Amino acid sequence: MGRKLDLSKLTDEEAEHIWGVVQRDFDLRRREEERLEELRGRIEKESSKRELLSDTAHLKDTHCARCLRPYRLLVSSRRQCLDCGLFTCKSCSHVHPEEQGWLCDPCHLTR
Repeated sequence: MGRKLDLSKLTDEEAEHIWGVVQRDFDLRRREEERLEELRGRIEKESSKRELLSDTAHLKDTHCARCLRPYRLLVSSRRQCLDCGLFTCKSCSHVHPEEQGWLCDPCHLTR
């Protein structure tokens, strides 16, 4: 990295092409940073929501920790997250085949 490149022998066409590649790279990096920042925000929001819901004992036994829908035996049974241990419904969780269990959506996003 200590050496400098001599770009003086490039043609105008080659220089424009390189400039375009560098611009696309900057744009891709910026969009990726924005996407990651949005994911971080969603994870933080879900974490604070989970903390509030986990404090209410009567709700966590009968309702999903994410969507607050009541559990139903066959339609929307509860599943315990492998990471955080909270219970969620089927629509708010993902199966994790390697560990043979379930992950809630925020833990799935975090992984």
